[in-house]
Amino acid sequence: MAMLNVVLVEPEIPQNAGNIARTCAATGARMHIIRPTGFEVDDKKLKRAGLDYWHYMDLTYYDNLEDFYSKNKGEYFYFTTKAQHTHSDVAYPDNCYLFFGKETAGLPEELLYNNPDRCVRLPMMGDIRSLNLSNAVAVGVYEVLRQWDYPTLQNYGQLTKYKWN
Repeated sequence: MAMLNVVLVEPEIPQNAGNIARTCAATGARMHIIRPTGFEVDDKKLKRAGLDYWHYMDLTYYDNLEDFYSKNKGEYFYFTTKAQHTHSDVAYPDNCYLFFGKETAGLPEELLYNNPDRCVRLPMMGDIRSLNLSNAVAVGVYEVLRQWDYPTLQNYGQLTKYKWN
């Protein structure tokens, strides 16, 4: 089974992390959170945003980037507004890691500078600073899954009062 990893580097807003957790639960992606965070793990806002999906999560916390890199191997892709490559122009391999930075500053520039070919951007209007973090994660995750033809995901639904022809 193909595996996708979402890495949040020092997230600050609990509702964003909760929404991202829900996206990860719905898609089977693993979620990695690198400390420090702007919230506590038991934050009510975090849990409320993730609703009742927490038991579906594969979630791991790390003390810092060095701790994360020492425990995880794979191909890393850094989502940033500063990138020269578009997110949809990349072929994402199995067990890849999609990195997203904190809401107020993004990913550390040294990390981006040292990995220029692994930095990807979501296209948007020039005067707009960035998308909401949870929206950016959802776009990135679903682009990878689209390329993989949505493995293991249900791709149909049923009406509650009617039947499809």
